[in-house]
Amino acid sequence: MSGHSKWHNIQGRKNAQDAKRGKIFQKISRDLYMAAKSGGPDPDANPQLRLVMEKARAANMPKDNIKRALDKATGANGANYEEITYEGYGPAGVAILVHALTDNRNRTASAVRTDFNRNGGNLGETGSVSFMFDRKGYIAIVREDLDVDEDQMFEDVIEAGAEDLQTSDEVFEIYTEPKIFEDVRDALQAKYDLYSAEITMVPQNTVPVPEDKVEQLQRLIDRLEDEDDVSEVFTSAEFPDED
Repeated sequence: MSGHSKWHNIQGRKNAQDAKRGKIFQKISRDLYMAAKSGGPDPDANPQLRLVMEKARAANMPKDNIKRALDKATGANGANYEEITYEGYGPAGVAILVHALTDNRNRTASAVRTDFNRNGGNLGETGSVSFMFDRKGYIAIVREDLDVDEDQMFEDVIEAGAEDLQTSDEVFEIYTEPKIFEDVRDALQAKYDLYSAEITMVPQNTVPVPEDKVEQLQRLIDRLEDEDDVSEVFTSAEFPDED
């Protein structure tokens, strides 16, 4: 995995994201959409959707938001949403992938292009940066209060079928192929509390962001994530450590 640590960027931006309640709902909405689209909209017959709906209720997500996410997946009420990926570069040459769910391509493309242009980025053609990312399953297990050493975790990770383990003082990070992600997740969840478990896009190489470009790049990412049609933003950024 070229030494990539997704945890660094998760932690570096977590407080800013969590301060926006809408961002929590947006992430859950994406999970609802993906779970319903892949396994159907009936939570009784779709264990993954059932888990996400429990997370939605725990976050006090309004029922209308939940219904809207499920409608996107099923096309209910005339909704006809499609998934689109936009690709481009941000400040410092950081590669950016933008995943969107939209019922109006022109509206979404215009909004994303404007965000790039106004915040030091350039929207590229399809395929311009996607080859720099790999689709992977990602699982994070926080080490605090966890009486497990790296050798034991490595043994459990390999037994579960994962392909890579990265260790830091704060966290165990596990990567796996998407097709067996659920099996790996379930195997590890039987033994550990998982901080994060998702399918994500992992950059093959990261780009260190100079201090003088951090604010501008962060602003671009925030603007993109604030767009109603945007479900997730992936970057190759490696933000500097916060002192």
